[in-house]
Amino acid sequence: MRFGHPLAWMLATFLAGMAGVLAGLRLAPHLVPGSVQGGAGVTAPDAASGNATSFAQAVARAAPAVVNVFGAVTATERRTQSFRDPRWLAPYAQLAPEAEVKHRGTSLGSGVILSATGLMLTNRHVVKDAHRVQVELADGRRLPVRVVGFDPETDLAVLKADIQGLPTLRIGRPRDLRVGDVVLAIGNAFGVGQSVSLGIVSATGRSNLGITGIENFIQTDAAINPGNSGGALIDSRGDLVGINTAIYSESGVSEGVGFAIPADLAQTVARSLEAHGKVSRGWLGLTGRSVTASLAEDFGLRVEAGVLVSSTVEGGPAERAGLRPGDVITRVGGRAVADTQELLDLVAESGPDAAVSLEVWRGGERLEAKPTTRARPLVAKE
Repeated sequence: MRFGHPLAWMLATFLAGMAGVLAGLRLAPHLVPGSVQGGAGVTAPDAASGNATSFAQAVARAAPAVVNVFGAVTATERRTQSFRDPRWLAPYAQLAPEAEVKHRGTSLGSGVILSATGLMLTNRHVVKDAHRVQVELADGRRLPVRVVGFDPETDLAVLKADIQGLPTLRIGRPRDLRVGDVVLAIGNAFGVGQSVSLGIVSATGRSNLGITGIENFIQTDAAINPGNSGGALIDSRGDLVGINTAIYSESGVSEGVGFAIPADLAQTVARSLEAHGKVSRGWLGLTGRSVTASLAEDFGLRVEAGVLVSSTVEGGPAERAGLRPGDVITRVGGRAVADTQELLDLVAESGPDAAVSLEVWRGGERLEAKPTTRARPLVAKE
């Protein structure tokens, strides 16, 4: 199967490894990726053990701030009533009335502690259908938590426990990650308890995967399995660089292609959810393609980087500001734009109802456009 095939994605939307523990319930597991590290070497000497390839210190630094997440959920199944009379033949079974059967189960996932005062981050799909959520700390304590807010566009959720003095994770620099950097995924794999897997950064800036509305994933081959969603992706220093979210798999378990949300993006979302209960993003109403050397040659462009506008939404901010297909956006608010993801990020960060200044090239002419953003329409992946 190819990447875009809907049956090939074992996505977060499958309730993060629902391990239906009652009444034989077995819901589809949620799957996640991991990736990590920025610019450090590939070895992390462990002075205590004398093992030059041990990452025990990094894990010891990060693991106390990774939690197991348990959500109490109820699933409804429609069943056709059957009759005990053996003379009731199968051809007539369709005439029997249907009944709704409710099963109680537990969704399994992971999370990371962002503050000593109990603020935590996980994937939305881990807890979105849960009517009660608990977390288990690395020391075995279980705490009830409340859901502060969801962000469907990134599949993130913020939780809050009423407690003080929790261990926290240091936030790393996902933008400094290089392909080949070592990363480790920490989470509640298969619900057996906190586990660690090792891999490298396979790619950065992965998008157009159809997983979430906003995509800028770190790809890793660190093993990510059901129960890992929402867990930590750390570098060899133990710093958080990603939140494990999805895997590409035809078997339902890790096949070496996992994806994590960069930690800086996750932190920005968490702050907004904590402060406002939602995330508001700016939107211009256009589609575009990243300018490459081959694209510039094909279209006769006079710039080497930027975003070639493919289309504009009728009546949208871009069209109202005079932008049209064929224009190339090279700067937003004075900041250079290298590709479509960077344009999306800069516009989203500006928020709705913001006047933004765009440097635009139309053929050999340099122009300035000043659209006013609108709230980004929700593009949620259920």
